Amino acid sequence: MSVLIKNGRIVTGSEDFIGDIFIEGDHIQGIGKNLDRKADTVINAKGMLVMPGGIDPHVHLEMPFMGTFSSDTYETGTRAALFGGTTMVIDFILQKQGNSLQAAYDEWQGRASGTAVGDYGFHMAVTDFNEHTKEEIAHMIELGITSFKTFMAYKGALMIDDGQMVRLMQEVKRAGGIVTAHATNGDMIDTLIAKHRSEGNLSPWYHYMSQPEITESEASGRFADMASYTGVPAYIVHMTCEGALNAVRNSTRRNQTVFVETCIQYLLLDASLYKQNFDGAKWVMSPPLREPKDQTALWAGINQGLVQVVGTDHCPFKWEQKLMGKDDFSKIPNGHPAIEHRMELLFSEGVNKGKISHNKYVDVTSTNAAKIFGMFPRKGSLSIGADADIVILDPKEKHTLSVNTHHMNVDYSGYEGWKLTGKIKTVLQRGKVVIDNDMCFAARGDGQFIKRNKVKGQL
Repeated sequence: MSVLIKNGRIVTGSEDFIGDIFIEGDHIQGIGKNLDRKADTVINAKGMLVMPGGIDPHVHLEMPFMGTFSSDTYETGTRAALFGGTTMVIDFILQKQGNSLQAAYDEWQGRASGTAVGDYGFHMAVTDFNEHTKEEIAHMIELGITSFKTFMAYKGALMIDDGQMVRLMQEVKRAGGIVTAHATNGDMIDTLIAKHRSEGNLSPWYHYMSQPEITESEASGRFADMASYTGVPAYIVHMTCEGALNAVRNSTRRNQTVFVETCIQYLLLDASLYKQNFDGAKWVMSPPLREPKDQTALWAGINQGLVQVVGTDHCPFKWEQKLMGKDDFSKIPNGHPAIEHRMELLFSEGVNKGKISHNKYVDVTSTNAAKIFGMFPRKGSLSIGADADIVILDPKEKHTLSVNTHHMNVDYSGYEGWKLTGKIKTVLQRGKVVIDNDMCFAARGDGQFIKRNKVKGQL
């Protein structure tokens, strides 16, 4: 099948022009002005923005956590992502302590293969680094999993110590991968949680009070220091605050590159939401929402090139699951639904309000993630031979976000009533129209596992 997209405003990280795109099969075969090609399907994109499909490198689908599972499956989660213009996600495999990386891979691939609607890849979260794990790193990279997640918090479950971190970094560097980190000081957080619980302070507000900015800024600096020592490509996930960003800023003084991801909620929401009695549980996530000054710093960080990616950390739990912590904030499952709204929120609140350019928008929602994680130019690119993952967005259409209209498998919205300007109209995945005018034409199992290349450690 062939598709010709006509008269659209084609926007990439470096280009912005009116033109046409010709697609044959899975791939882009022609880009230019007034293309004279016959196609099975012609899409008139006049007045629309035509951009690479979004890549969300931070999602948690069907993830076991705190005695339950995140509520979006690979089917529901990747379908919701497509509705929101995200054609590729990277999920996190969690190694169980005492088990192998291969066992974790088999478990997660068993959930995703044949069920995902959109394309997907994996990060490997290493929670038990030992000699056997060390021997598996190169094999994981051969499988196309080239990024290795570490947790500097959640002691006894996910956290590794600094000695394990350094040895993992050394092995990943040797094998051609990248190490990513949940960079918060777990020991300090655990102490503060215990303090607040002992004092009877159990509302969602104390989730925020248990993770002050210093817990993130200290760990971000420590992670950057260890990465500098080992020379491994490094990436900090879900950065929330000015202090952590300044730790990365300081690392540039020794000519080090540390990639940074923030998430849409940290750009738009703040900690005042935790004061809404237990309703604040809707936004209990780790790290927590911060202060308006941190939003200002993160927007500036995007424009300064210090923040390269905007993801979601999509980890939804239904309200019944959130109620597990109604009497104790430390038992509220941590997570927030956003996989469907990232692209539209960032366009409306970022591009339309003059905070970022159209080109920067494409970089932070798609192209940079593809480059950092070894998928470019196959993904994140409008170029000859690239996968035809394409988003067509109406920059002027107004709409309102609501639980009544979203497609995520969660019974509330973190953005209920938000009025946006800019709506995803049509989405192509590998040359097939999968979303058009709020209808999905992709089926369970249409999503492919994307094998990623070794990383370069630079954009």
